[in-house]
Amino acid sequence: MDTPLTVLGLEPLLSTAELAEYLGLPVTTIYDWRARGLGPVGHRFGKHVKFAVSDVKAWVEAQRDQPGGQSLVGSEVE
Repeated sequence: MDTPLTVLGLEPLLSTAELAEYLGLPVTTIYDWRARGLGPVGHRFGKHVKFAVSDVKAWVEAQRDQPGGQSLVGSEVE
């Protein structure tokens, strides 16, 4: 059965805590990534930051290890 959000055509949004739980990381890591311009794109609603599921999926896919075992997170790619 469809949820009310999908019936309205709205994409689900994750809170910072939900994103951290999904990734298995501390919430402070998400805040650190945001301060450093890393991590998935967030949407600010007042003092709240939410993450679109599609943005999280795209970001997770982009973190796949590259040949040679290097990840793009935190790397100095030129």
